[in-house]
Amino acid sequence: MRAAILTVLLALITAGSVLTQSTPAISDGAPQPILVARQLAESEGLQVGQVIRLSPRASGETPHAFRVDGIFEPTPDPARLGTVPRIVRMHLPDLLALTAESGRRRSAEAVTVGLNAPEEAAQFARDLASRVPGISVRTTSDPADAGPFRVLQRFHLAIAIVTIIAATVFLLALTIMLVDERRATVGVLRLIGLPTSRILVQLFIEGVLIAGLGAVIGLLMAVGSQSLINTFFQWRYDTVLLFVRITPAVAARCVAIAVPLGVTATVVASWALLRRNGLVLARR
Repeated sequence: MRAAILTVLLALITAGSVLTQSTPAISDGAPQPILVARQLAESEGLQVGQVIRLSPRASGETPHAFRVDGIFEPTPDPARLGTVPRIVRMHLPDLLALTAESGRRRSAEAVTVGLNAPEEAAQFARDLASRVPGISVRTTSDPADAGPFRVLQRFHLAIAIVTIIAATVFLLALTIMLVDERRATVGVLRLIGLPTSRILVQLFIEGVLIAGLGAVIGLLMAVGSQSLINTFFQWRYDTVLLFVRITPAVAARCVAIAVPLGVTATVVASWALLRRNGLVLARR
């Protein structure tokens, strides 16, 4: 399998590195091109075309000149919320030359590989894992495969189940109280000859309409508030990460849960009321 290894690697500017602005042309040759993260550019006041100096030493000795060729938006990482991503992207030879002068051995945490045939990613991962024991290979197109995301998904599922159960109990109690207030009307309908099944169908239709209307109102509130929530937290953490996203699949799942629960609560409460005698229901 043929693979083109990207020549651009993420290099973190740690506490032991120094970044200072400089006038063009220093003694170590023509400045090499680099890309700078937006957050780092904003915090240091960097602009495209500006020449900066990077040193692997905290004292700033033996700096190398680099030219800012562009500013990029780092891939959002929920694990790094609240931290400023001080990241630059440079060519691998420049990174090796910069870190070799520090006298300390450094290792890369991750290497990105671009495949000529993306559909062969799974086979490439298996081949690489078998040839290099201990290496962890995964695709970047599906972050849900990562362990933390799976744990977070299960945590949200547990919260959703508990919330739905509690809401169902509350909805059933509220529906019983609302139906009980209509016992006189139901008693009159029973006395004029309407069968229990006819009254139950009417209450069922009312339950469908009310549950459907409630689901639509809830979805409209969620869609209207998601932009406000995303805007606030993106401003708070200076990231483009989406914290809330209402997709058609999420909306359909909410309707599929809300409407049957609302109708079931209405039918159960009404059936308990309709089992009583009509004279007892009509008596005030």
